[in-house]
Amino acid sequence: MNKTIRHASVFTLLLVFALLVRATWVQFYDGQALAEDKDNRRNAIEQYAYPLGNIVVGGDEVTGSARTTGSDLKYKRTYTDGRLYAAVTGYSSQVFGATQLEGVYQQLLDGTDNRLKNPLDTVTGKRSDPGDVITTIDPDVQKAAYKALGDKKGAAVAIDPRNGRILGVVSTPSYDPSVLSGGDSDAWKKLTKDSEKPMTNRALRQPLPPGSTFKLVVAAAALEDDLYSSVDERTDSENPYTLPGTTTVLANESKSAPCENASIRVALQYSCNNVFAKMAVDLGQDKVRAMAEKFGFNDTSQDVPVRAYTSVYPSDMDKSSTALTGIGQFDVTATPLQMAMVSAAIANGGKLVSPHMVSQISDANGDVLENYDDEAQGKEIVSSSTAEQLQSAMRTVVEEGTGTNARIAGATVGGKTGTAQHGENNSKTPYAWFTSYAKSDSSDKEVAVAVVVEQSDAARSEVSGNGLAAPVAEAVMRAALRD
Repeated sequence: MNKTIRHASVFTLLLVFALLVRATWVQFYDGQALAEDKDNRRNAIEQYAYPLGNIVVGGDEVTGSARTTGSDLKYKRTYTDGRLYAAVTGYSSQVFGATQLEGVYQQLLDGTDNRLKNPLDTVTGKRSDPGDVITTIDPDVQKAAYKALGDKKGAAVAIDPRNGRILGVVSTPSYDPSVLSGGDSDAWKKLTKDSEKPMTNRALRQPLPPGSTFKLVVAAAALEDDLYSSVDERTDSENPYTLPGTTTVLANESKSAPCENASIRVALQYSCNNVFAKMAVDLGQDKVRAMAEKFGFNDTSQDVPVRAYTSVYPSDMDKSSTALTGIGQFDVTATPLQMAMVSAAIANGGKLVSPHMVSQISDANGDVLENYDDEAQGKEIVSSSTAEQLQSAMRTVVEEGTGTNARIAGATVGGKTGTAQHGENNSKTPYAWFTSYAKSDSSDKEVAVAVVVEQSDAARSEVSGNGLAAPVAEAVMRAALRD
């Protein structure tokens, strides 16, 4: 063989080898990437080739699947009471993907979760029958919250403090996820461009200044640090209070309230800003932050199992800013979920059980794949003594203070109102907050609730936690305690 032929042969073999390498690469690496690409329509065709599993509330399926016509996607998602449960289910769309529980459990619901496969399915590659998601949501609580919020822009969360089961998650205005199931681009544009942001889950994913509801966290820090021995010990709190290093005087909502050197009980009852601003400065930002983080603030991985947005207690502040955090202002933010967790821990003797809105996931035969109720962990946030004192002070708020609209006959109720400033120099309508707990006097039922009203048709002068948020919380608590 002459030299030219030999070189040509070697070059040809190298080309063949390169082609084999490239084919192998495409087959086993690029092929996998292409198969998993969100724009690969084959994925959608496979996902919607069969009915999906369902999300269950109170023993009833609130989702379903309907046969389509004129499409290569054989089925699409349907929803029962879609607006009512949108903050729980999210949506599953042939075009726009999936959110909330639909997104978290997408593989379980479409049958591709490996936990659904039996040995034969593994060998044959057969798609398994889909599983179901059983939620902790109480339909009566959910309906009560949705009805009470009405046309207000806001949110409500209800938790059983003893076991962390989330009984209600409502965000208003809401939307019907059914309109997105088939990939209607006009519906998508309308919802995403709506200035009211109906697809934002305000209950879990929109942290706002919590206002005076945060005073519970500051009070807990003061009692745990022994700054004050009880909720009835008089504090060292001048009134009016000038923010440290400034000439700014921090006013109280009621000029006639007995806020000078008021005890924690009285300061919560009348929502005395001077007391808690001074208390935050006396404790120092590190101690307040440490207590806030025990309750769940600054937790970047808070899953229920939907990932909640982080509630924030800031750092690196001067004393005047620290004082403002004592009344839930400056850069403090919280979701309704977070403020419900604060009341839940206090109601549960100082122990916070991990909040969760899924009880179990199961396969097509109803066999439990995972039980989240059994996995819920509890941790001590404050001592039982501190929790009992705060429960008592919160009862005073409802019975004699700023939270009287939350009173329920036949139940022990405690709460804290909040009106959070909004906009530069408080130029926009304030947010109305209420966080609370209730225990039935005739049964073992308990609930912790947080409500925020961002906007309503009330005049600015009428915006208050007691006026707007407390009646919503009362309706939710009443539904949760109902026999």
